[in-house]
Amino acid sequence: MEKFRDKIIKELRNNQAGYTISELSKKLKLSRQTIANCFAFLEGAEKVNIRQAGMAKIYYWGTKWTI
Repeated sequence: MEKFRDKIIKELRNNQAGYTISELSKKLKLSRQTIANCFAFLEGAEKVNIRQAGMAKIYYWGTKWTI
């Protein structure tokens, strides 16, 4: 799981626009479940920002935003 997490982190750092689970799944050729599990871990560690866009969640690398 850690090697997948490293791939996801690298991709998030390189894309300021962020990714949905589906977009990242297609790009990295990993299952949506694997991506979702890694995002859950990163969210718990407060390493990603999440923005709700309709039904989709867009994930960004970085610390939590303050509003």
